[in-house]
Amino acid sequence: MAHRIKASWPPAPRVSGLSNRDRKGCSYEAYVPDPLVGRPIVLAGPEAADVADAERAILELDRSAKALANTEALARLLLRAESVNSSKIEGLEVSPRRLLRADAARAHGEEPSDVTATEVLGNIDAMSYAIDAINRGKVFSVDLLREVHRRLVASTPLAKIGGTIRTTQNWIGGSSFNPCSASYVPPPPEMVHDLLVDLSNFCNGEGLPVVVQAALAHAQFEAIHPFGDGNGRVGRAIIHMIFRRRRLTTSITPPVSLVLATMAKDYIAGLNAMCYRGTPTSAPAVEGFNRWIATFASACSRAVADSFIFERRIGDLQKKWISRLGRVRADSAVLRLLEALPGTPIVTAAEVRAMLGVSLPSAIQAIERLLKAEILHPATARQRRQVFEAREVINLFTNLERQLASPTGDTIVARPARRVPAKPRIPRA
Repeated sequence: MAHRIKASWPPAPRVSGLSNRDRKGCSYEAYVPDPLVGRPIVLAGPEAADVADAERAILELDRSAKALANTEALARLLLRAESVNSSKIEGLEVSPRRLLRADAARAHGEEPSDVTATEVLGNIDAMSYAIDAINRGKVFSVDLLREVHRRLVASTPLAKIGGTIRTTQNWIGGSSFNPCSASYVPPPPEMVHDLLVDLSNFCNGEGLPVVVQAALAHAQFEAIHPFGDGNGRVGRAIIHMIFRRRRLTTSITPPVSLVLATMAKDYIAGLNAMCYRGTPTSAPAVEGFNRWIATFASACSRAVADSFIFERRIGDLQKKWISRLGRVRADSAVLRLLEALPGTPIVTAAEVRAMLGVSLPSAIQAIERLLKAEILHPATARQRRQVFEAREVINLFTNLERQLASPTGDTIVARPARRVPAKPRIPRA
């Protein structure tokens, strides 16, 4: 039965140098959620329909999307946005162009000069590890969650606590020194391990719709808050790990977390509604559960809808490219490079050669043709291992992030509700 535990926080000594507010003691309540395994689930009709619609949409995106395929560079940009906690690393301040250039430098064995982009790349690698671990058949466990946390914070100032389950009480909101004015206090540390075991067992189950399972697991992880910091990144990773384990997705990472961040008030209200007291079949519990499921399913559907808009815009862009190029042989290296650019918008001649399986002179000739049509642009001034970029693809992705941050999906009608990359500059004709 979900309940709250009353506890006391002792006042700090006057010699601590803290303000009166931060030094004071108080009584507070820590929330202990019900275990998930075996919890009765009462899904209302409208919410059940929302879940079914969201799952159909995700399956269709995974089946038909090409530009956002998991093995491509743009998917790594989505992973960046899904995995970075912007309160610790200003990941959304790192534009797609900066990140792609840093990733390209790293792929060539160079040390990227962009320190922030390098930290964000570490987060992408960690998110990829979490999803790949599930792809390789790993089951959810406390150790896997600890390893995901360790990797997600490895390139940040939180590295020293990476993978360490907390042994002290933490809280959300209020003062950094006591929980007296906290908006939420998770379970006491001695209860965390057993709750994580239950969560892991729940994530390995098959009995619920995938979207319901992911929504419940995410909410439960946030309620447990098992790490001293960095819980948000692991909570986001769990969503995609469940999607992948249940094969709802096989190659796409739908930007669910970006939509949840945009609908922050509904997101927080949904998580709070899950913090009921009493039995899971009580009216408040059932109402809170359905409220959260509706919010989560809506975020999934919105993420898919915006991703499809991006895919359509990429298709329209490729048609414009072909029009600019004029006559091109169907089997030419130029056309094949054109088709590959949406997924790999930053390239070198050597990469084009390997990607298309052509000679280096043929690769250079294809690049020159696209440069002349202003489809590719030099990204660097150097002659050796020169980098070229499809700026219009990068700009479309930037616009996708901005669109996902708008409550209405249109930044003209409603400005982004959170930090996003700057609007791309459109060069004058």
